[in-house]
Amino acid sequence: MIADRMTPLHSPLFSGQGPEGINPADIAKLLQDEKLATAKQNLWLPEGTQLWVEQTLDIVALIFVIMLVSWITRALRKLVIVPLIKRSKNTLDDVFVDKAFFRWISYLPPTLIAAATVGQFPGMDPALPNSETIVQAVRQALTALTTISGMLAAGALVDASHEIYARKSGPKQRPIKGYVSLIKIFIYVLGTVAAVAWAFGKDPSGLLAGIATMTAVLMLIFKDTILSLVASITLTQNDMIRLGDWIEVPGGADGDVVDMALHTVKIQNFDCTISTVPTINLVNKPFKNWRNMSEGSGRRIKRSIYLDGSSVRFLTQDEVDRFGKVAVLKDYIAGKNADLANSNKDTKQSTPPLEVRRLTNMGTFRAYVYQWLRQRPDIHQDMTLLVRQMPPGPQGLPLEIYAFTNTTAWGAYEAIQADLFDFLLASVHEFDLELFQNPTGEDVRTMGTEAS
Repeated sequence: MIADRMTPLHSPLFSGQGPEGINPADIAKLLQDEKLATAKQNLWLPEGTQLWVEQTLDIVALIFVIMLVSWITRALRKLVIVPLIKRSKNTLDDVFVDKAFFRWISYLPPTLIAAATVGQFPGMDPALPNSETIVQAVRQALTALTTISGMLAAGALVDASHEIYARKSGPKQRPIKGYVSLIKIFIYVLGTVAAVAWAFGKDPSGLLAGIATMTAVLMLIFKDTILSLVASITLTQNDMIRLGDWIEVPGGADGDVVDMALHTVKIQNFDCTISTVPTINLVNKPFKNWRNMSEGSGRRIKRSIYLDGSSVRFLTQDEVDRFGKVAVLKDYIAGKNADLANSNKDTKQSTPPLEVRRLTNMGTFRAYVYQWLRQRPDIHQDMTLLVRQMPPGPQGLPLEIYAFTNTTAWGAYEAIQADLFDFLLASVHEFDLELFQNPTGEDVRTMGTEAS
């Protein structure tokens, strides 16, 4: 075909040109024209259609190819790979599904295939005007997307490896989360730089070298900004704080988070004042976040009743019989009577009282409080419930109530807690126990009157 279209060598066009009468530039032009003619014959649209329409159609076709391959890889992942992993007896491979490793991997084939086939479309033939520029731009964008998918897949692989390590090592594992975060930061920085460089058709090594050169200057000028940025990323990545969280920061901030900026976090305190806390402080210093409590099924009660230690004594038999008639104490008294009878079966009338086991008003009151709380519908029965005796101190003998309400609403929680202690404080005297409190002015006057 080329020979048919070429001008004969004896034509005046070649006369006197070159050592053999042939002009190389004319041959190259003829060959280029031949390629252009062949490329135009292969176009999808009829002759006379503007080239940009053909090239736009090719781009649309390329997008369709990407969508088709994406659909195939997604179906393969969801219908074949994931079901096979879920059905396997090994639970460690489930981690790769949970950490989205296969999802990011499935994004690689569409961009790789599209980058390889973009030059095969008729409108992208190198002989056509602007086609090489378009092909290069498309391949740069696809390479950047491939790099990003690979970067995210590598990050998911690191997360999955960390999870497998945690499961195999058990609760006494040596923590490596800091090293994992460092590796992920390195992967993401390297991947982002490479993606940006390839998107603009540049060499990533040159961009990395430029960033390394500017690092010292940037750290000096934007030190606070960089620290705040890292702190913000840390807070977000570890889910340490969200808008609307109730947090308590040592130093006076106690309320809801209303704004999170790069440098500061604004907290609306419960007295409607606003506290501004530097973002970096929420990473470097401890603070309390009440979110889990608010989203949980119960809120903790941890308060003590302070008893006068001098009022603690043994119960008489009449008192034991009387408490045995109380519904919540019936089983406790019956069990204790049987236990004490078995322990004291070898005792005699002459046995010293200190060698005989007996019930105390303090222990019976503690058992009463526990059983009474077990019957209350406003106390969460599936969470920890303790009534424990704390070490005696200058404030008396603390009897601590450790329980959870079945609601986290602040008002309802406070009402339940108040009702509990209203009743228990009044019930103390039924066990001949006395509450401990420091002397008041009236106590001093009474002692003075009695002394006179």
